[in-house]
Amino acid sequence: MGQTGILPVIYERQQARCLLSPQAGSLRHDMKTPLEAPPEQVKAETGVKEKPKAAPIIDTSKMSAGKAAALELAEASRDPLDDRGSFASNLFIGKFGFDRIFPYPAQSEEDRAKGESFLNELKDYLRDHVDADEIDRTGEIPQKNIEELFAMGAFGVKIPQQYEGLGLSQVNYGRAAMLLGSWDANLTALVSAHQSIGVPQPLLLFGTDEQKKKYLPRVARREISAFALTEWNAGSDPANMSLRADPTEDGSAFILNGEKLWCTNLIKAGVLVVMAKTPPKIVNGKERKQITAFIVDVDSPGLEITYRCHFMGLRALYNGIVKFTNVRVPRENMIAKEGQGLKVALTTLNTGRLTIPAACVGLSKRLLEICRKWAKERVQWGVPIGQHYAVAGKIAEMAGNVFAMEAITFLTSALVDRKAGDLRIETAMCKMWSTETTWRNADEAMQVRGGRGYETAESLAGRGEEPVAVERFLRDCRINMIFEGSSEIMRLFIAREALDPHLKVGGAIFNTQLPMSERLKAVLTSGKFYAGWYPKQWLPANAGNLDKLHADLRPYIRYAARTSKKLARGLFHAMARFGPKLDREQLLLSRFVGIATELFAISATCSFAQYKIDSGEPADEILSVANYFCRSAKMRIDHHFAGTSENVDKRAYDLTQELLAGKHQRFREGIV
Repeated sequence: MGQTGILPVIYERQQARCLLSPQAGSLRHDMKTPLEAPPEQVKAETGVKEKPKAAPIIDTSKMSAGKAAALELAEASRDPLDDRGSFASNLFIGKFGFDRIFPYPAQSEEDRAKGESFLNELKDYLRDHVDADEIDRTGEIPQKNIEELFAMGAFGVKIPQQYEGLGLSQVNYGRAAMLLGSWDANLTALVSAHQSIGVPQPLLLFGTDEQKKKYLPRVARREISAFALTEWNAGSDPANMSLRADPTEDGSAFILNGEKLWCTNLIKAGVLVVMAKTPPKIVNGKERKQITAFIVDVDSPGLEITYRCHFMGLRALYNGIVKFTNVRVPRENMIAKEGQGLKVALTTLNTGRLTIPAACVGLSKRLLEICRKWAKERVQWGVPIGQHYAVAGKIAEMAGNVFAMEAITFLTSALVDRKAGDLRIETAMCKMWSTETTWRNADEAMQVRGGRGYETAESLAGRGEEPVAVERFLRDCRINMIFEGSSEIMRLFIAREALDPHLKVGGAIFNTQLPMSERLKAVLTSGKFYAGWYPKQWLPANAGNLDKLHADLRPYIRYAARTSKKLARGLFHAMARFGPKLDREQLLLSRFVGIATELFAISATCSFAQYKIDSGEPADEILSVANYFCRSAKMRIDHHFAGTSENVDKRAYDLTQELLAGKHQRFREGIV
């Protein structure tokens, strides 16, 4: 899961605040077809393929010094999404490439077999040896459980075997997260944060051979790892980071001073990934702040754990405050290059955040089974409550959403394993949509169970009933909409990427810091481009060859193809209407993101359904759930589109500003 603590992802919130304006686009004017042309790819020293970046052109003339500094730091850490190489990213430009996800990229039998032994062992172990309700009551995971999970390799699922890990795929890792999520969220957080944002994932992506040899065996079999990023005044604004890493005179090490808040896994950790401010560098004659990532041993002199935090749910979350006082860290413990700390965090999260939706699939399946069983057994007004439309509607919605959630999560995981392009939009959509859906599932499960849903498992058992822990599931899953980027930040992060090709075409028009000749050139370039692109968004959509797709599913794919063009037109109209002020229309942008996410879910669901049918599962059952989900998703899309033309967004903003200014005294009367 890779939780970063309670605070959302740093850079993404900064983007949400500043980078949606064309002023802030990373612009290139040498691309003949900016919405489609893939650039050359180069091999970075880290071993990760990256796209060459043009220098960002940022208009900071109307920004405060603090905002401009934060903006430049965030944008410098971002890889522009130049190659529209993923299915979801293309939805925003009216390019529907169903062939990218159909046939469904199913896990191979060979890969499935590699993980089967471990997954069966993990499933049996959780059921027989992990008391989730006791963990919730005590706020502690027994050390015996941690040691035995280390022994079976649960803390090194994706770490290569040469470093004592299991060397399994992203899909198998997701299957493990699904098992954990269905049983205990506390253990899920410990295991997944350790692997997704703790030491393993950053080192697998950016680590040197020496770092991997030194640390990966430790974190695969012996030591918990943690992630230290957030501070009291630095989370969404990395420029405010105060933890300093000052180089020694001889340059052989850095001296760390400062504190970190909400460091996930801290209380149990032996080693940390720490983000710290290193000396600034001069770029184009201007000073740019730098954030650098370090590996820090917890037993380092001067490192002190000062407080353990406690929360509404995840009562055994080992989250705390860590203080650094003249902590010496060797230069060889730096991850990637100096100043690339935010890049390390962002790249890690692009894959790491897939673990949350995988865990959500497990929990949602568990909740659906609880509701199915209860709705069949509980009789009211002479019939089982599942035969009442009010309850049946809730359960059907859960079933459809669970099917779609599984489809998008494991589709994206399989594409990660196949290294199928830049999937940052898919992973963000999976995280956003699955966490919100799971929260609704937990809420509806409590409603279906009624008073028994609100009652604790311990109380139910005490009076002789089955200890079904719906209230624990509800408390524990709420944080998922905040971990690793809140839902709001995910929407704005996706919107930033959706606008990227348009910013490359015409963003320079609004940049008052550019020479007028450059701005006029951008007017001509963008005008010529849109004269060709825009009319195509009104032409009939081509969904591709659907001969191998069941006839009942084809209408949904054709709908998704033509709706993608409608989405592209709507986004373009919004840009034309609001221009550089579009960044302030965050609710409007979130509706466009909602449309694209539902289209992604519809498309993935149909592809997944066909795979299930081809695998021998009952076609009538598969089509029933897929048909329900797609119809339900179309209704949500209609709602989003309606809100793009008629809404109360401006009135809502104005009312809030009045409240913040101290008006509406009536709302503060009559309360304690």
